[in-house]
Amino acid sequence: MKHRAVVRGIGVGVGEDGSSVPAVILEARDEFLPIVITSDQAQAIQLGLSGEQFERPLTHDLLVEMVTEFGGAIDSIRIDDISNGTFFAKVDAERYQHGEAQTFVFDARPSDAISLAIRVDCPILISDGVLDAAGQPPEAFDVDFDE
Repeated sequence: MKHRAVVRGIGVGVGEDGSSVPAVILEARDEFLPIVITSDQAQAIQLGLSGEQFERPLTHDLLVEMVTEFGGAIDSIRIDDISNGTFFAKVDAERYQHGEAQTFVFDARPSDAISLAIRVDCPILISDGVLDAAGQPPEAFDVDFDE
């Protein structure tokens, strides 16, 4: 089963070596799913969340514009696997040609998929297997996202 997720924000955790590491925090099935990302990926997601427009398109904005101009649409993204602490995502897209829908599935880093989903306002879906393996109760986080 897949569960619709909400991006709760960007958090900072502690890496194995004691350093600070950014993570995107998703909420699904009444659990939080932290996915460690780089600071560049955190910035791309945060810029998408803020809706701030730039004079020239950023990478994810450019990709959305290109997909749209070629007659396509991003329908959803899925975070559907985890292996050795690495999350795997897919981008589900479609394009209509001669009245017929063609569907496409693209492998993606979760951070890129989430950045795209934020920009096109499409569902973020997380599998039970991923949530079972890496989901955490909200009380495990020392932050109040409702502020």
